[in-house]
Amino acid sequence: MPRQGLPSELGPAFRVSAARELGVGAGRLRGRDLVSRFHGTRSVDTPEDLSAEAWARDASHLRRRIDEYRTAMPDGSFFIGPTAAFLYGLPLPNGLHARIHVGVRHPRTASRRKGVDGIQILPRMVETTMIEGMPVADAATTWASLGRTLELYDLVAVADAILRVPRHPGGFRPATGRALASAGELAERLASGRWHGAPILRPALDRARTGSSSRPETWIRLILTDAGLPEPVLDHDVFGLHGEFLGCSELAYPHERVAIEYESDRHLTRAQLERDIDKYTAYAAAGWRTIRVTGSHVFRYPRELVRRVAVARRGSSA
Repeated sequence: MPRQGLPSELGPAFRVSAARELGVGAGRLRGRDLVSRFHGTRSVDTPEDLSAEAWARDASHLRRRIDEYRTAMPDGSFFIGPTAAFLYGLPLPNGLHARIHVGVRHPRTASRRKGVDGIQILPRMVETTMIEGMPVADAATTWASLGRTLELYDLVAVADAILRVPRHPGGFRPATGRALASAGELAERLASGRWHGAPILRPALDRARTGSSSRPETWIRLILTDAGLPEPVLDHDVFGLHGEFLGCSELAYPHERVAIEYESDRHLTRAQLERDIDKYTAYAAAGWRTIRVTGSHVFRYPRELVRRVAVARRGSSA
């Protein structure tokens, strides 16, 4: 027997009560094409894309859970912690999204739903905003709330992403973006109350910068400085001997003419490979040394990263 369709008004995720008001019967709500991740909700089950990267599958799964939870989200609650960070597109390590993180202002009671990490927070410690029609803790609150979850380097990486102002390399056009929050706003939120992880939130804020555009770039900077090397310049424009723009490097030691480039998966395309060849050839002609590193150097073999950069700096100053 053909499966009964669902009213289009419901969308891909909906409350059971809303479906019943539209005449959907109990039998249809038990259909195999529907899943229930939270009490009183349903969403249309979609097949998992097994060809996608693991992180992409995790993100897709989290997005479906968020969309389903929002249909039954209690009034006055908002997304916070890793869930809010995901909605902002902030960089996080893997493995933080097994549960949805939902906040409420005291004296409301934090959610105790299965699959939800409910957090009660003092009103003075939180502001909220809307993302895609969903209530979310503001960026400063989101960062501070991650102190219970992240270690120092990743707290710095999230702060870097919040503070970053996107710009056009070479300075040919003025910056058109804006930061999610300022350093002052992060400091004010941190001072608004007692946060879990406060002992590392404070030094994380001190080490945050505005020029980092990815989690690995933050880690590279911190690894190098913690190894005793000078702090590299971030988001550095490189010019040739005649003032021509050659490219922008994630990190650099301009006085030694050493550039550090993080090679992500996007560098594996043919078009990007050709651009990289031309860029690094031009760098070499202008007297620059380029240190190219991958995720393995950053997250598994940081000593090798430090060694390569130290050798390049010594060679440039010889």
